[in-house]
Amino acid sequence: MLVCCRLEEAGFANGFSTRLGGVSSLNGSGSGTELNLSGFNEDSAENIYENRRRFLSVFHRDLQLATAWQAHGDQIKVVRAEDDIAETDEKFDALVSDLPDVLVGVKTADCVPVLIGDPKTGAFAAVHAGWRGTAQSMVQKAITKLGDVYGSRAEDLICAIGPAAGCGQYEVGRDVIDQFTANFSEGAKYFVGTRPDHALVDLKQANRDQLIESGMSAANISTAPFCTMTRSDLFFSYRIEKKKFGRTGRLLSVIGRK
Repeated sequence: MLVCCRLEEAGFANGFSTRLGGVSSLNGSGSGTELNLSGFNEDSAENIYENRRRFLSVFHRDLQLATAWQAHGDQIKVVRAEDDIAETDEKFDALVSDLPDVLVGVKTADCVPVLIGDPKTGAFAAVHAGWRGTAQSMVQKAITKLGDVYGSRAEDLICAIGPAAGCGQYEVGRDVIDQFTANFSEGAKYFVGTRPDHALVDLKQANRDQLIESGMSAANISTAPFCTMTRSDLFFSYRIEKKKFGRTGRLLSVIGRK
């Protein structure tokens, strides 16, 4: 896994998974070595739970994992007690908590995972921001939720933006371009035109800008230098593998108090 040193030093266990070191076979190779951490309709529960056990064992502690049914929306789950850890039919695309011995996590395979920690209050958040979540300012809403529930201040937060589809590969259509330009005064700057009504979009930069606009210091934001589409040897990519193989695995990005 990848670890953000800034978050680690601030007291937060964290990790962005890769596709390496598991027991699944999703890429047509039949190798049985892929670390797929979600997608029960495309992989066996036995494989996924063994992969999660391996992933969580890296933390060398008995930690509970809190995730959610993601729907590319803007709802945020507050994990206040053990009853909030179980995944339900409710749909959320971010989770916040301050509980010890709990990791909140989001699942991705090209979308942008964002982990946020507040060293002053001990609160933390995991955010799933695809193009819809980015257009709906999910990271800003997560920061607002941290403030409302735990009293966090944006200037105290430390953040890591994980591996995701990069601007050099992630082509979108007119619907995405129009939504960004309608929602953000400078939305056009995140696009590089490719052909009529299509462009490459830089979701990592868009989320970074939203974090700064919320009051975070640019020095407190770390960005993983990996594109999931160009480095499908290391990461699952929905856009590449779903089309080629009919299914793909899911990465998991987690954060919790050390």
